[in-house]
Amino acid sequence: MKNSILNRRDFIKAAATVSSFMIVPRHVLGKGYLAPSDKIALGFIGCGRQSDSLFNDFMNTMETQIVAASDVHTQKRDAFVTNANRWYAENVAKRNYKCAVGIEDFRELLSRKDIDAVIIAAPDHWHASMAVRAAEAGKDIYCEKPLSLTVKEGRAMVNATRKHNRVFQTGSMQRSDKEFSHAVQLVRSGAIGIIKQVFVNVGGPPKVWDLKEEKKPEGLNWDLWMGPNAITRPYNNELAPPINASFWPKWRNYIDFGGGGMTDWGAHMFDIAQWGLGMDDSGPVELLYSEPTNGLVYKYTNGVEVIHRQMAGIQHCHFVGSNGEVFVARGELRTTPETLKGKVIKKEDYKVYVSGNHYKDFLNAIRTRKQPICDVEVGHRTASVCNLGNIAYRLQRSLKWDPKREEFKTDMEANQLLGRDMKNEWKV
Repeated sequence: MKNSILNRRDFIKAAATVSSFMIVPRHVLGKGYLAPSDKIALGFIGCGRQSDSLFNDFMNTMETQIVAASDVHTQKRDAFVTNANRWYAENVAKRNYKCAVGIEDFRELLSRKDIDAVIIAAPDHWHASMAVRAAEAGKDIYCEKPLSLTVKEGRAMVNATRKHNRVFQTGSMQRSDKEFSHAVQLVRSGAIGIIKQVFVNVGGPPKVWDLKEEKKPEGLNWDLWMGPNAITRPYNNELAPPINASFWPKWRNYIDFGGGGMTDWGAHMFDIAQWGLGMDDSGPVELLYSEPTNGLVYKYTNGVEVIHRQMAGIQHCHFVGSNGEVFVARGELRTTPETLKGKVIKKEDYKVYVSGNHYKDFLNAIRTRKQPICDVEVGHRTASVCNLGNIAYRLQRSLKWDPKREEFKTDMEANQLLGRDMKNEWKV
């Protein structure tokens, strides 16, 4: 990865941002807190269930200040703002230190000069439109995985990030978890020999629309929720459940809004496969399709096969080499031989960059203007692997892929699925 440097324009912008904050002496805030002038000002875009954990993750760094939050649902937006202001009241000098305000249209949030970076936690069909406009507005970006709904939208996100010199962290936080980073260090160090196969156990592709229209809850701007989609679907609570729902939204199961299990968990586990293979800036050259139940084989130029399969049990990534194996999942690392699991790799022998905290890594990148552990190009390439798989499953045939040109070879029908129809207002 090439690291950008802090240029004069970014330095002036950072200085202007700092001067715009209210200056509060450190002793007033108490031990462990940064003055507002030292904090990175955040705007949240999307206030659903995922935003709850992201809120805690960023606030626990003690390095951020949430300035505004945007959501198309009034109740969710208001609940997020209330929670943020309660946090400040309870943790900042035990006083009523109100910080966040609620906004319906994220474009108003992007226009604010007091925001350094945005956290995008909206559904996948919104990611590209939001991220591109955030880059254009001069904001650094943390965007949830999977990065994009289509390959072309992912490339547009990369282009906008580079054009406007933004820092961009993809929310593939497994890269900052110790079991995954150690697994990849083992693989990249040659501890299991030459990699032959990688098995990825995640769900399958999305399904077509099959939901019935239901009464839309009050306070929900459904047209804005649909956003970039050229096609309009009626409201159903599975897509945007009310604030008191006990289940996660299921929009990711439908082809209009998400990529099914292939992009949901796939964006995590294919990411580790790509990382372990050293393919963060590339991808497979061929996809071999047999039947959905038999999985899908991705072939790489170095001869490695990455095999997607759906099995019972925990989602995982399983590397098979000429001299051993590495199996990694959330909170679980197994190796063959077993002694490899405890192998200590010295920092000077690291083959990949290691981050101990995905959120601090993003904040550090904002300050240093260096690329974070899961830069936009990395997130785009991982999402592409998932999206390519969905295209092969949809067309039910094998495909040849050019990772440099990012197009299929001699398959016009498949190439048409690399993008989607979008409303003119939201095109990227």
